[in-house]
Amino acid sequence: MYQPKLETMPRDQLAALQLERLQATLRHIHANNPRYVAHLGGLGADDVHSLDDLRRFPFMAKETLRKAYPFGLACAPQSEFMRMHMSSGTTGTPIICPHTPADVKQWGEIMARCLSAATVTRADVLQITPSFGLFNGGFGFHYGASTLETMIIPIGAGRTQLQLQFMKDLGTTAVAAIASYPLRLIEIAAQEGFDFRRDTNLRVGVFGAEIWSDELRKRIEDVMGIEAFDIIGMTESGGVGMGIDCTAHAGIHVWEDHYLIEFVDPDGDEPVADGQWGEMVITTLTRQGLPLIRFRTRDISKILSRETCACGRTSLRVERISCRNDDMLKVKGVNFFPKQIESLLLRHPEVGNDYLIELDRVQGADHLTLHVETENDLHPTLAQQLDEALYNLLGLHAEILLLPLGGLPRPAGKAVRVKDKREHGR
Repeated sequence: MYQPKLETMPRDQLAALQLERLQATLRHIHANNPRYVAHLGGLGADDVHSLDDLRRFPFMAKETLRKAYPFGLACAPQSEFMRMHMSSGTTGTPIICPHTPADVKQWGEIMARCLSAATVTRADVLQITPSFGLFNGGFGFHYGASTLETMIIPIGAGRTQLQLQFMKDLGTTAVAAIASYPLRLIEIAAQEGFDFRRDTNLRVGVFGAEIWSDELRKRIEDVMGIEAFDIIGMTESGGVGMGIDCTAHAGIHVWEDHYLIEFVDPDGDEPVADGQWGEMVITTLTRQGLPLIRFRTRDISKILSRETCACGRTSLRVERISCRNDDMLKVKGVNFFPKQIESLLLRHPEVGNDYLIELDRVQGADHLTLHVETENDLHPTLAQQLDEALYNLLGLHAEILLLPLGGLPRPAGKAVRVKDKREHGR
């Protein structure tokens, strides 16, 4: 552990620390931004006597932050900003997250915790493949590894053949990436006759930024010979590093001394009980540049446990992100999420790692097509097997188009899993 005293703090002491830091955050907001205070309806630290009082405060949505572009809700003068990052995947007005020097230090500390939970130490060599730009991922891993004094290979995004060369020649032991990028590494390695187990010292992968299934995790681990860890976080929360699963792989630890987590009904405002699926809501407890009070992330998960983990950490554990509230697809009255399709497909060893869900309307009716890569596109019954499995799962039939490996386009950034050609996407 990087900070064992904090990571194993008894839960009663942790709750007391959360309350103290929540009150301090509210005082910070009141001292620095009247517009933010107005958003809170004037509520502040004097209105919070227990953590339950947080429910009196209004929610904050992505649209709230967009309307405040660029620094309308910032709680420090721009002269104190050390850097900024922008939310990825948005259209129109972006969301800007400014960082003070204290925010950068906090980012480095929580990322050091995450890397330590993934067994990364000063003796490792970490290859950072997310980009070093407006997207926060590359810098988050950089700050965490720098805090641990781990050797960094800051290669950034793309250049997959060079990635493989560096893994071999520079002795890379740990790799950080968006969750779909290992698939590209595996694909190019197969073309080059490159064997991760034979040609590298890789042992750890830390992947995030996308929703990915347990089936995909197993495929990556089997081919690359690594142990894979799922890391969470977002630009709005201050960047990647809000939590990670440990070697027990029994849920994602959230660093509760920095983030207060709630789960609410995705279609309403009411809290849901532990163990029930809901939308994750976060309140930052130590951020200065852009603190968040009850920010609705749109991520769907649930609390798995508040008990001490086998690793010794006492922070609550949440389920791996299942989907995003606005990623839900509806076909012929049936609601489902892309991750369900991925899990179904990857249970079939003949299916490749890449796929595309295409939605269209044919003669006024929804039409679902699954573009599926396979090593053997002449497999006589694979399409029928996949269609039957889909019907058993969702009660839907689909047109299954089998493609050879490499048959789908490879985007430069995050994988494109859904193409909805219907008007308004529904």
